[in-house]
Amino acid sequence: MQQLEHLIRKKRVVFVTTKNIDYIRNTQEIRFLERYAAQLKLVYSKKKNYIVRILEVWWKLLVLGRGYDVIFFGFAPQLVAPFFLKYRDKEIVIDFFVSVYDTFVNDRKKFSGRSPIARLCHWIDAYVIKRAEWIITDTKADAAYFIREFNGDRGRFRTVYLEADRTIYYPREQHRRSDLADKFVVLYFGSILPLQGADIVLRAIEILKDEKKIFFQFIGPVSDKYRMPAQDNVEYIDWLQQEELAEYIANADLCLAGHFNSEIDKAKRTIPGKAYIYSAMGKPMILGDNEANRELYSFADNVFWTAMGNAEALAETISRCFLQL
Repeated sequence: MQQLEHLIRKKRVVFVTTKNIDYIRNTQEIRFLERYAAQLKLVYSKKKNYIVRILEVWWKLLVLGRGYDVIFFGFAPQLVAPFFLKYRDKEIVIDFFVSVYDTFVNDRKKFSGRSPIARLCHWIDAYVIKRAEWIITDTKADAAYFIREFNGDRGRFRTVYLEADRTIYYPREQHRRSDLADKFVVLYFGSILPLQGADIVLRAIEILKDEKKIFFQFIGPVSDKYRMPAQDNVEYIDWLQQEELAEYIANADLCLAGHFNSEIDKAKRTIPGKAYIYSAMGKPMILGDNEANRELYSFADNVFWTAMGNAEALAETISRCFLQL
């Protein structure tokens, strides 16, 4: 971070993102740039439709002047790759938080690795990495993979871990509803992506159906492909606003972070965003035992480890936490 600070200190910087501007990674990077840049210009869109949002960002980049020193491409720099040519004489920083090849071929398996679309995705990822002076990743494990997969220059990579929004997520007293007063509350939330391993969590809940002292709160939009066990010690909540979610987390005794999927390699290379939130709120949590999580949490208090891809192991870890906490 000191080298990145040196790059932008007293420079005129443009920050570009196709993600909503209040996305946690964006706000983290904008705070950093505001602290050190002499001038900061934000290029983004508030449009809800993602295609329209990208088109608006493209238009803003087309008409943007050239009186800047550093162009910082935030979330998904691949989506604005054509503009790397316009700014080829500027210093370019990218946040390689997401690889399109890794996401669509390895993670979500939308395309075969040998398909023309997969080769195009691979080329785009490799192109933006080659063109950038600095490539920021969220874990060292991800950086190692990107260097290996896309023949990246190791000296250009820097790891910057995510940070929870501490204006929302901070330690606070519990204010539980009466029916949960004598329960050990275990909370899980997520957007229910495959790599998160929500299916493992749901199976662990089912295994613990007879543990009446343990109560589960499962928060997230569960699709029909997942089997949601119907039992007395679980409640399902479709989604919550961040402020309300923080209250639920505060009232939990144990939080499930993950990732729990063992079949998707990306799950082993990334730290779940919810882990940063649980940590900021001082909550005990269960993490999947992998190299990325151990980069930050090997010696952290209130962290419990479980084997990935194993619902029985997760259920056993939850039971052990119930007895220890």
